[in-house]
Amino acid sequence: MNEMLWSPSAKRVESSQLSAFMKALNTEFNLNLKNYADLHAFSVGKKDLFWKFLISYFGVAYEGSLDPALLEEGFENYTWFSNVKINSAENLLKNGKADAVALNFQHESKRTRKITYKELRTEVKALQTYLKSVMKKGDVLAAYMPNIPETAISMLAASSMGGVFTSTSCDFGIEGVLDRFGQSEPKVLVAAVGYEYGEKYFDLQEKLAEIEKRIPSLEKIILVDFLGRGYELSKFSKAVDYKEIIAKNMSDDKIEFTRVPFAHPQYIMYSSGTTGKPKCIVHSQGGTLLQLIKEMGLHCDMTAEKKILYFTTCGWMMWNWLMGGLYSGGTVVLYEGSPATPSPEYFFNVIEREGVNIFGTSPKFLKALEDTHAKFKDYPTLETILSTGSPLLPEQYDFVYNNIKKDVLLGSISGGTDIVSCFMLACPILPVYRGEIQCRGLGMDVKALDENGKSVVGVEGELVCAQTFPSRPIYFLNDANKEKIKAAYFDQIPGVWTHGDFVKVTEHGGVIVYGRSDATLNPGGVRIGTAEIYRQTEGLAFILDSLCVGRPVEGDVEVVLFVKLKANEELTLERKKQIKDLIKKNTTPRHVPREIYVVKDIPYTRSGKKVELAVARVLAKKPVTNLEALTNPESLEEYYQYQA
Repeated sequence: MNEMLWSPSAKRVESSQLSAFMKALNTEFNLNLKNYADLHAFSVGKKDLFWKFLISYFGVAYEGSLDPALLEEGFENYTWFSNVKINSAENLLKNGKADAVALNFQHESKRTRKITYKELRTEVKALQTYLKSVMKKGDVLAAYMPNIPETAISMLAASSMGGVFTSTSCDFGIEGVLDRFGQSEPKVLVAAVGYEYGEKYFDLQEKLAEIEKRIPSLEKIILVDFLGRGYELSKFSKAVDYKEIIAKNMSDDKIEFTRVPFAHPQYIMYSSGTTGKPKCIVHSQGGTLLQLIKEMGLHCDMTAEKKILYFTTCGWMMWNWLMGGLYSGGTVVLYEGSPATPSPEYFFNVIEREGVNIFGTSPKFLKALEDTHAKFKDYPTLETILSTGSPLLPEQYDFVYNNIKKDVLLGSISGGTDIVSCFMLACPILPVYRGEIQCRGLGMDVKALDENGKSVVGVEGELVCAQTFPSRPIYFLNDANKEKIKAAYFDQIPGVWTHGDFVKVTEHGGVIVYGRSDATLNPGGVRIGTAEIYRQTEGLAFILDSLCVGRPVEGDVEVVLFVKLKANEELTLERKKQIKDLIKKNTTPRHVPREIYVVKDIPYTRSGKKVELAVARVLAKKPVTNLEALTNPESLEEYYQYQA
């Protein structure tokens, strides 16, 4: 069993929303749920009662009947709450007090803007008034935007009228934008004319003019000049200015919310697309809302008194996830810019400057923070640190508790764009064990299956969700026969959701993630998670980063390790031996790489994930398309010399 690093105080357990929810559930149904394991068992064993009670407990606004909660038990069709009409924007905006800060915008240049719930509602109403002249219920609004208030306002305005929202970040090139928005066919594009990153300004006017020409569905482009650099409106034929729209349509009228069927589209999300055009994943208004209320309220203990910051771009599902924080009536902190400007330490101290209670990041950033040897402050408001994007290594748990704060819930969370939420995540009433995600999410029947399809505990297996859940996609675009969605989740093991992760459920209900199962190494038919190898390389002082993949050879696969060295370091024969000996000692002989190569860079997606699969395809002489999904696609070039 892994070492326990933190346990919540009795006061924290007692005051948590999760404890209050469990007590209310016991009273409502005359139950005797005593702990999280009991609650989770109820949530999957009586999922209809669980989700209906969650709606009533949190006061979700809707019309219609909650019965039946679902029409089908399986994954064939989406049938959750078929007699319910709902509006997600109405719910996200209904709980915040007028003078409470809804959005706290922080920029790397030290620009700031705080927007109260009253101001947010007023601006959403103004934009909605304009949008009604251009789009209708079911139409798509796309955002090519940084993580700024105008992006959130655009989402809320579109959703308020039953529109569909989709987004990508400003660092995508033209082809990456077209690969996504060309499929989702937006009527309106909200776009920044420029942005700053790492103290450098990126003018987007030429890109936008080209995008305007190449997306036939566009009727209007709303241009946002949030940095005040100015732009030439004459470059565009369909463009209007965001500030002018808001100024012309300001009123004291209340927002008119269009309630739509529970399964009405809310978001179009995109798969990473590292091996082909991204798939367009459509999520529902109701299912997404319920899942985020559950995760924010029960798992993260987000309340009206708290502030949550997750460092994310608008091209990552964590932005959509973060918007769920508005339901609490608390403050969502939006950070735009580079977390390395002027230093990781400066960015991290936004926690102290803004009194952040829940801070979200990634293993990659925590490693960068560790490498700076920063001096950390007291952070009295900080109660939870969340991490996602890749598995959080055991040594990074040590770093947080030894260097940042001892009394903090470190919640590694794991899910994805596919469910715009989490399968496994944090829990305010459970302890934190070294190297483990605390728990499986409520209402998520998560299991690890062995090669025979048997649910296993204490050994590695394939991550599945055995029962349907509200935040599953309603469909994929351009997939009339459901072939794409079935291939993505249901072909491998019929009847259950197969997520593509290699995990172990621990004896006390935690989960360890070993990496993507589609990038899992199989030398000699033995499955190996890449995270097990990264855990060894992360501790070596001369290695900056690493990537491990399988290379086909004579009908088998050999393990190949690529390392990016720190400045002025060399990979000597002695160091190669050191790496191999360390991996062999702490894992198994099968984990030891056949070859170790030095590379200049490691490819990453824009959401901060190592791109093992694309490198594996290069080594196997298979095509890699949609390079726009990578932050550094040029890094792949040097891998071709290592093909099988």
